[in-house]
Amino acid sequence: MATEEKSVMIVAMDESEHSFYALQWTLNHFFAPFSGTAPFKLVLVHAKPSPATVVGLGGPGAADVLPYLDTDLKKIAARVVEKAQEICRSKSVTDVAVDVVEGDARNVLCEAVEKHHASILVVGSHGYGAIKRAVLGSVSDYCAHHAHCTVMIVKKPKTKH
Repeated sequence: MATEEKSVMIVAMDESEHSFYALQWTLNHFFAPFSGTAPFKLVLVHAKPSPATVVGLGGPGAADVLPYLDTDLKKIAARVVEKAQEICRSKSVTDVAVDVVEGDARNVLCEAVEKHHASILVVGSHGYGAIKRAVLGSVSDYCAHHAHCTVMIVKKPKTKH
């Protein structure tokens, strides 16, 4: 009898509290209740910006900064992955694949959906207003329109004072 392959759920990770909240929410609702028999295979994807895009087109001396910037970006990626894996372990979720891909998060996530044949992409919402979202662009909005799977946007509840 052939075993049925699990659907893939991708969780987008960056260094923001919003992405870690989205991961915790996802684990609590789709993995922890099943104690080892979750219906999904979990893939964490972190899009590491390229040093050149962080610096921009640059000017004199920009090339000198790129190696240092690249080292910092790699350290940030390692911290994001380690924290995400620790959160997974704390929920007893150990079968986790991790992809760190250099590039713009919007493209990286949509490409990861195709690569892993994902059924669901989970992204955290940074909660930007309309103006900031228009200037910076919204990764979640882009993915909702371009990813070839269901996109779940997890919003962190606002704390009441």
